[in-house]
Order: sequence, then structure tokens, then C-alpha cells
Amino acid sequence: MGRIFGTDGVRGVANRDLTAELAVDLAVAAAHILGEVGAFADQRPTAVVARDPRASGEFLEAAVVAGLASAGVDVHRLGVVPTPGAAFLTSHLAADMGVMISASHNPMPDNGIKFLARGGLKLDDDLELLIEQRLEEPWERPTGSGVGRIGDSRSGVAAYVAHLVGSTPQRLDGLKIVLDCANGAAFEVGPQVFEQLGATVIAIHAEPDGLNINHNCGSTHLDDLQKAVVQHRADAGFAFDGDADRCLAVDESGAVVDGDHILAILALAARDAGRLTDDTVVATVMSNLGFVHALQAAGISVIQTAVGDRYVLEAMRAGGFNMGGEQSGHVIMGDYATTGDGVLTAAHLAARLRESGSTLSELAAVMTRLPQVLVNVPGVDKRRAHTDPTLQGEVAIATSRLGDSGRVLLRPSGTEPLVRVMVEAATHEEATEVAEHLADVVRSTLSL
Repeated sequence: MGRIFGTDGVRGVANRDLTAELAVDLAVAAAHILGEVGAFADQRPTAVVARDPRASGEFLEAAVVAGLASAGVDVHRLGVVPTPGAAFLTSHLAADMGVMISASHNPMPDNGIKFLARGGLKLDDDLELLIEQRLEEPWERPTGSGVGRIGDSRSGVAAYVAHLVGSTPQRLDGLKIVLDCANGAAFEVGPQVFEQLGATVIAIHAEPDGLNINHNCGSTHLDDLQKAVVQHRADAGFAFDGDADRCLAVDESGAVVDGDHILAILALAARDAGRLTDDTVVATVMSNLGFVHALQAAGISVIQTAVGDRYVLEAMRAGGFNMGGEQSGHVIMGDYATTGDGVLTAAHLAARLRESGSTLSELAAVMTRLPQVLVNVPGVDKRRAHTDPTLQGEVAIATSRLGDSGRVLLRPSGTEPLVRVMVEAATHEEATEVAEHLADVVRSTLSL
């Protein structure tokens, strides 16, 4: 069948790539593999299953639940819950595994399946590979009392909301906040958290109908949020994606505050409170150089990983660090969550706003974003991007030219014959010039 797990579970067009049959097989295989590696501790296993509101999640939930129960796993259906909520409740309910059905920020026709281990942690690559290898293999089916039982656990949402409220270090009385819920999984949780914390809440795109998730809204489409913040004279706005594991912000003037700014603000707040482990933050290679410079100037070390929140989390766990994130808005606050959590991020950012008495634009000014230019070069041999001597020589020349005020990053695509050329420099003109030159070099040296 080939690899079907990507960097964030199995994802594709629902009912074409991701079918009910595949969902059943994945659930069965996951139950068997986790049982064989001792994750169930030789006891009758339990699982929690959650989804975002997209229509295809209804039949995929039924398929996953059926597969787990047929493999002898007792299942608690959580209903529509954010991905970080599913991770929290996997741990909170002491489940042996968790499943989240969502395609995150992808358009509505897509969907995905993500498996979580005990404690709400994502499965590592080795376990995912074992699950793939086990698909469609014959197996001995339990009968009678050996089959799993299925029930609903709707009270889990209230427990998750209570967790988010309890983790926020400051009440939000006096703040007016706009929340763009992306017609997604946070449509109830987001407003409830902010209202319980005392904020005045204006919720937009909080009426999912199964078809409108991420459609011209949420963290990938900020126009409506920007307009609403200005219209309502709000202190800030926060946008979630479909499964609410990421958050982007808008300041009081309507300007975008991206994941780098958010992570910088929260890292400084944690450092000031004595809660930033080893005064270190984990980010990815795509974080703007201005972010790195700002934190280093504040005495905070930055460790950079490959792109993907799973790699950020791996580095955090390996080093014992408690804060990391991505420019895209995935912020992992390890003291409170095992994954990126958009609502948690927004609540803590709003708390910093309330505590400091500053505007969000003033807090975001802690870092100056360097101009960044990204050029995609299709139709090339991406395998030679880091080994071709001519290309590497040109990269070295460009890197020397930019010095400490810029950088060059070549990123082969994971799925296409494509190389991404990213350049940051002191001016947009210089970044464009260097990026276009290197793109030309990539075309000529890596042509197929």
C-alpha cells in the first residue's frame, strides 16, 4: 500500500482517499499494535474518539469506533472536540489510546485520522509504520463479551474547558475579544473559556454546519477577524483553525500577530514569571530571524528543528523544555498540554495583555520581523538540493553576503518534485534579489 501516514496522521479526501473501509482497518491495526507493544498493560483497553464538525467526520467516526470495538476496545465518543481537547481527555480519562478525526486547516472535503497514545501523546514514526504494515492482515476476532462496548462521554468538554480556565494565570475582565472559531472544533469551547475568564466575547464563524469549516475563515483567512476587531474596537482577536490546535492573533489596529510574535510574547512572560525551563524555547527553521534575534537579546536560547509541530515536541521532550512552537501558530505549552492548543494559547496571550496593561501591538513590538521571500521551484530533482556542489557554493556565497542580518534556507518538498528557496534579509529588495538568483541556480543545476 505504501506509506499513508504523513507528518500529522493519515489525511486525504474523505470517501476517496480516506474511506470508511480504511478507517476501520486503521482502527483495528492501531488497537493490535498498541496491544502488542504493551500499551494496554494486559487489561481491557479503552479509547476516546473525537472529531471536528465536518460532515465526513460522522461516517469516519462510526467506522473508527466500529473498528476499535470489533478489536475488543471499549470506546468513549467525545463528539466535536478540538485536537488538544482529545489529547487532554485521553490523559484525563486514563484512556489507553485516543483518536482524533480531523484535517485541521484543510478544506472541508478533506479529513484525517490521528492516533494518540496513553497520556495524549502522538504516536512515534515506528509505531505508525507498524500500523501500516498490519493493515488488511487476517486476525482472530473476539466474540461475545470480548467485543468492545461503545458509549458517549459528553461531560469531557466541560472538563477540558475547566482545565483551560484553570491554567490561565490572569482573569480577563475588562477585555473585549473577538474569536474566529473557523466553524470548527472550538466553536463552543473557545467562547466558553473566554466568557468564564470574564472577557467580553464576540464570536464569529462559530456556527458549523458540517460544510463550512475553514471556508474563508479561521487562521488561514484573517480578513473577517481583522475587520471585526476594528469594527468592535476590540482589544485583540484570535483565529483558530479547524481542529483548534493553532492560533493566530490580530492586534487592536487589525494588524496580524503571527506565531513567532505570539511565541516570543509568551516566552518572555514565562521567563519573567520564572516558568521558562532553562530560559530556552524550541522553534523550527522557518521561524523568522527577527524572532531568534529578539529572544537571544533577551537572554533566551532558541533551539530550531525541522518544520512540523511533532519535531518541536520531540525536541522539547528530549531536552525537558516547556515551550515551543511554529510561525503558523502551533504553540506548545508543555506545562499544560501535550500538543499545540489554540484556545490555551489565546487565553494566555490575553492574560499577558491584561496583566501588562499594554496593547497587543506594543507586546508584539518585542521582535522586528525581517523581510522574508519564499520562491517555489517546481520540476527539479529535490534529492540533490543539499548535495549539488554548484548550488551549495552559491548558497554559501549568499549566506556570507547576508551575514548576521539574513539567512538562506533550501527546503525540498515532502510530496512534490519541488524545492522551496527561503531568504531573509535586512530589506525586502535584497531578500527578493537573493531568492530569485538562488531559484535560478536551482532550476539550472537540479533540472530533471
